[in-house]
Amino acid sequence: MRDTRWLAVAAMAAMAIPATPATAQFYLRHYDYSGTPVMGDEPGIAQTLPGATPEERRAGLVWTMRSALNVAALQCQFEPTLLTRDSYNAILLDHRDELKSAWDTLGKYFTRTAKTKKAGSDALDQYGTRTYSSFSAVASQYGFCRTAGSIARDALFAPRGSLATIASSRMRELRNSLTPYGEQRFSRYINATPLSLPRLDPICWSKKGEWVEKKCGPIAWGPTPAQVAATTR
Repeated sequence: MRDTRWLAVAAMAAMAIPATPATAQFYLRHYDYSGTPVMGDEPGIAQTLPGATPEERRAGLVWTMRSALNVAALQCQFEPTLLTRDSYNAILLDHRDELKSAWDTLGKYFTRTAKTKKAGSDALDQYGTRTYSSFSAVASQYGFCRTAGSIARDALFAPRGSLATIASSRMRELRNSLTPYGEQRFSRYINATPLSLPRLDPICWSKKGEWVEKKCGPIAWGPTPAQVAATTR
């Protein structure tokens, strides 16, 4: 009877724990990629739009975020719990009006700044291609995919018309995620110099397999604490 009561209490306690969305946990502690909000004309955030109005810069920021989430939808399917593909497809549907407005605004910008209509159309195509190409995540796939999945989830549940706000607050974080970082919980090192090995001749070892420091000096093995500290990232 006592065991039954405890099982009931445990079941009720489990039901009381709030549900949280599952996310891919590639490391025990991930690197913090978060950054300050952007306007869209900062170096390295989006393709430059010389002479653009604030509205045109916002459109460029929205389209840059959309392009990044599209890349994530294609490159991050190795981890299904991120839902990058499903979230991206849902964003295209739920935020279609804002995305169309952003693309139309960019089209008008390139038409305005080009010498001919065809030149403007070509410039718009080049802009789109360069934007996609700027999100190469081969070196930092884990960081990029996890960050893009988080942003896509926020965008999916955000009110319509708020993509520009999300892009402004998280685009620097998305760009930062293209820089590879690994496990942050434990220090790690890359030993640039050849690893020193202890002497293996019998004089340096006792019959119990222990190092004899009196005969061969301190054992040299592995990196020094200074090497670990200098290469920990």
